[in-house]
Amino acid sequence: MRFFCVAVWTWLLGLEGLLQLASCQPFQSDKSNVGLVRDCKTNPPYLPPTVTHTLVRLNDLRVLMALQNISAYVIPATDPHLTEYIAPRDARRAWMTGFTGSAGTAVVSGMKAALWTDGRYWVQAERQMDCNWELNKGETTIVDWIMKETKEGETVAADPFVFSIAGWKSYENPLLQGKRLFVPKEDNFVDIIWAAERPPEPTDNIFKVPDEIFGRAWQMKVAEIRNQMKNNIYKPTAVLISALDETAWLFNLRANDIPYNPFFQSYALFTADFIRLFVNESRLPADIKANLNTNCTTAECVQLKAYNDIRKDLQEYAKGNVKIWIGQEYTTYGIYEVIPESKLLIDRYSPVQVTKSVKNNREQKGLKAAHVRDAVAVIRYLVWLEKNVPTQTVTELSGALYLNKLRSEQKFFRGPSFETISGSGLNAALAHYSPNNETDRKLSPDEMYLVDSGGQYLDGTTDITRTLHWGIPTNFQKEAYTRVLMGHIDLARSIFPAGTVGDDLDVWARHALWEAGLNYKHGTGHGIGNFLGVHEWPVGIGSGHTSKLYEGMFTSIEPGYYEDNEFGVRIEDIAMVVKAKTEHMFGGISYLTFEHVSLVPYDRKLIDLSIMNKQQIDWLNNYYVKVRKIMSAELQTQNLPEEYDWLQKHTQPFSHSVLVTYSLINLFGVLLGNFLLQGRLL
Repeated sequence: MRFFCVAVWTWLLGLEGLLQLASCQPFQSDKSNVGLVRDCKTNPPYLPPTVTHTLVRLNDLRVLMALQNISAYVIPATDPHLTEYIAPRDARRAWMTGFTGSAGTAVVSGMKAALWTDGRYWVQAERQMDCNWELNKGETTIVDWIMKETKEGETVAADPFVFSIAGWKSYENPLLQGKRLFVPKEDNFVDIIWAAERPPEPTDNIFKVPDEIFGRAWQMKVAEIRNQMKNNIYKPTAVLISALDETAWLFNLRANDIPYNPFFQSYALFTADFIRLFVNESRLPADIKANLNTNCTTAECVQLKAYNDIRKDLQEYAKGNVKIWIGQEYTTYGIYEVIPESKLLIDRYSPVQVTKSVKNNREQKGLKAAHVRDAVAVIRYLVWLEKNVPTQTVTELSGALYLNKLRSEQKFFRGPSFETISGSGLNAALAHYSPNNETDRKLSPDEMYLVDSGGQYLDGTTDITRTLHWGIPTNFQKEAYTRVLMGHIDLARSIFPAGTVGDDLDVWARHALWEAGLNYKHGTGHGIGNFLGVHEWPVGIGSGHTSKLYEGMFTSIEPGYYEDNEFGVRIEDIAMVVKAKTEHMFGGISYLTFEHVSLVPYDRKLIDLSIMNKQQIDWLNNYYVKVRKIMSAELQTQNLPEEYDWLQKHTQPFSHSVLVTYSLINLFGVLLGNFLLQGRLL
């Protein structure tokens, strides 16, 4: 009878069902979240220890709103440069709500307070916010909520320096139609009530990266942008730089104003006749001033201006017969509103942002070299985990700290490139979870572990994710992992015409997941800088940035899958866009593909070869040949014999014979199941 049951299960579910039945693993698991998130329906409400109590802050804000006759106040999670990662002193929304996720907007009215964020952060928000805040999961838009909470003729306000141009208008226009005013308040309300506790402005010195590391002095970069101005059909007379990574890239300067990002607070405005840098001059040492030629005022000299003078300077310049070229993605409404519309040339990105996305030969070599050294640190970490996780002595937090220590031992290291995502079990199901003292869990051989981390090096920025299991993963965990890997490989080996929009390739990464009814809620790829931002737009795949891909660009490839409250899978590597070898060249344009620069093996225990095709296994084997060749030499150079031996074991080629074996087993199961159901053996 048991043989009959196994045959029927095999026929109904294929090989996976047979293996799951044989191992007695359940198809469902308990997804209870009790004790991890707030419960505002109980009396009194249950609040986990991770929440921030915000009643006093909300009361202070409402008093200020009432004094200025404001009925609702909007608080986005941005800074005056619309930077993705912001300085602690600019984390206004996080301070007001307690929610620290990178995306989301808060709104406070006279009686209510609400937060909007995307699906990646819903669980995190429920863990961090108290019951003074409602979490809106798409039940209504922000504007519709404001319309419901205010009356006709009332005023809604916000700081114009923390809104993009399009973002501001997305509130202003519909609120005006609803007979509400949306007004700018340059003195940020949160700053006023936060004043006593708000972190101070940075005062440390700005420093220079040697020109030889990037292959271009700042004068060469300015000349290149000026040439683009000259050739632009709309004849702009000036370029305004608002994004912090653009200023850092243009002048080969770096600082530490923002955690994990080597930027400094600044703007730049330059024409054919002058270059102006708006910055705190006291932070520029004498050698930096000498390099920038600040002692003169000709076209090749940098004029230093006070950071807060940018609006006044723009207003004065805009009085002439001029046209200012801006990128609206990083220009705030507070800057935009002082320039007449007729004197603006608006693109989504400034020419500086687009130009720096294509790396020159020196920048390419730097990024590749940084990833080799970074891979040494990650491999050392994986070896350490294999030895120590079974002893129950490693936690999410201690592991993340140890990985940072290993990176710090590598040449040119200047710190992590973002807060390490180190999640085990249910915490790994939060795509952007980072451990703290309250949420820290021990790593267990019986749970999945996801680690997403990166480093800042003088020659390049790194970002890599690996998902691991040291025990016996369930069949569903293996399938989820393998389908993520399949999507990763399918995108990595794709071939496309030069100029293809990155988002058009997104389906390659998701198709293997879609076939099983699985998916993920984040983008698939982002650009990366040379000792700049770990997320460098406009390069992106499935990110909505709609940039075109060209040779010399770098992007991450990072599909994933997250089973709520159970486990998470993500596999992320950095790849360079390179020319593909094609038999033909239709239209006379180049065809492109990706070359991996991340060099760390994947977890063999989680790979189910039976659902992969020959092309995917071939790609995997070829990648492992490359990893073994490059990293073996580097590990020997750094005198790491244990890691060298580990690498040889974990880069062994995968056999295609398993495809035939599994196909025969599946075929046997189907035939046997049909035969038994027809009663021929009963």
